Amino acid sequence: MKLVISLVPGRSEERTKMGVKIGGKVERVDGKLLNYAEFIKYYMARNQPVILTGLTDDWRACRDWVSGDGKPDLRFLSSRFGTSKVQVAECGTKEFTDQKRVEMSVSEFIDRWERISGSDDGGADGNSLLYLKDWHFVKEYPEYNAYSTPSFFCDDWLNLYLDKYNMHSDPHTLEERDEIRCSDYRFVYMGAKGTWTPLHADVFRSYSWSANVCGRKQWYFLSPGQRDLIFDRNMRSSVYDIFEDVCESKFPRIDEAIWMECIQEQNEIIFVPSGWYHQVHNLEDTISINHNWFNAYNISWVWDLLLREYREARWYIEDIKDICDDFEGLCQKNLAANAGMDFCDLFIFMIRFAFANLIVLHQITRDDGDIHWNSSQMAQAIFSNLKSIRQISLNMKSVGTWEDKCLPFHFMDATEDQTFIEFCSELGRTYGMVFDRCDMTVNLNQTLLEHDRVNLSDLSGSRVCSPDELVRFVDYAYKGFGTEI
Repeated sequence: MKLVISLVPGRSEERTKMGVKIGGKVERVDGKLLNYAEFIKYYMARNQPVILTGLTDDWRACRDWVSGDGKPDLRFLSSRFGTSKVQVAECGTKEFTDQKRVEMSVSEFIDRWERISGSDDGGADGNSLLYLKDWHFVKEYPEYNAYSTPSFFCDDWLNLYLDKYNMHSDPHTLEERDEIRCSDYRFVYMGAKGTWTPLHADVFRSYSWSANVCGRKQWYFLSPGQRDLIFDRNMRSSVYDIFEDVCESKFPRIDEAIWMECIQEQNEIIFVPSGWYHQVHNLEDTISINHNWFNAYNISWVWDLLLREYREARWYIEDIKDICDDFEGLCQKNLAANAGMDFCDLFIFMIRFAFANLIVLHQITRDDGDIHWNSSQMAQAIFSNLKSIRQISLNMKSVGTWEDKCLPFHFMDATEDQTFIEFCSELGRTYGMVFDRCDMTVNLNQTLLEHDRVNLSDLSGSRVCSPDELVRFVDYAYKGFGTEI
């Protein structure tokens, strides 16, 4: 059977739904007939949404968490995971730019869900409906193996990194009291029919994927090019609910927006690209598994968001610049609070990935002999990673005086650090899985000793503490393999 993929998102005749203009549909593709190169070409690199089918057949969650009638098996979930503390959204209560959140146990949430469902109106007014969100299930139950991440989404720099490191280099910014909740971006969501998520774009402007273990969701998407249409005149706040009575004087261009919509069925996975605003409604009692992630194809979106948030943070406190002892430090602290990381966090993140990618390249050389940038899909991916890191480093050079806030990264220290060794090994294993190299393992010490294409002994004695130095490091790596940027 031949897979046919159109080069543009599906288009339909424009229509209006409850005052909202609908002018497109999301493609639905059999994931078993799609290879990774095609997924990159048509969806990830083009930043286009898609629904993938046929990828959850062997998931334990699809057996354990679903009752015989196809609805959530709430009693199983309560008995097995009921003590977990989770964040629950009150769908009828707006708090700032999101729904009000309360903390409760999974068993308490399920008890309240069942009481509401058994009441006369069944929560039909929407005000009493509760939606469990952002449950860090994988971190809390790592041995349970509820699902396996499809290979299309395994090139996940964000969660790979957070499995080994804290995102924030400054320990004072960490939520020490709540280690699990800030440690990854893999989530479980559960909610009754009628629960929903307001209009938003994802954290870090990352990609996301969402799989319906059971139930159905209605999605509404707005492309990044229409972002300005849903913001107020000052570009400070966006529309909360596209179906409410939106104030035209505050959002004067909202009527120009043309939305894409789709219904995601049970056992389907939807890919949400970077910067796409979306609003989601549960059409039935639903459980979903969701990841946020980024990689070489969308790390520029992460940088663009940080830069925008940084400039806004500076603007808000500009009037105290002359009396502030460390104005730049305060800007970066506010940036981390608002965006989830600051410039130094992203910079250290990129240094570790650049060095680990170089280690994996040397491992490929050790396994396969001489390589060139186009000698294999895996080599191409790693060279592409380094090129993306180099470009973000160039962009970072021109911004502020934040560099002196960063601690230098020493290559020799990294090669002797067990966490970094494990990080390199996991990166190699990940790319081995993505590119069908199940035998791919990384022995960092052996790799360093056996290969001198790049003089790692000299490199390991050096350090990186500025974007300029990271650019030179990437150039040095490319040169070592006889390749130019």
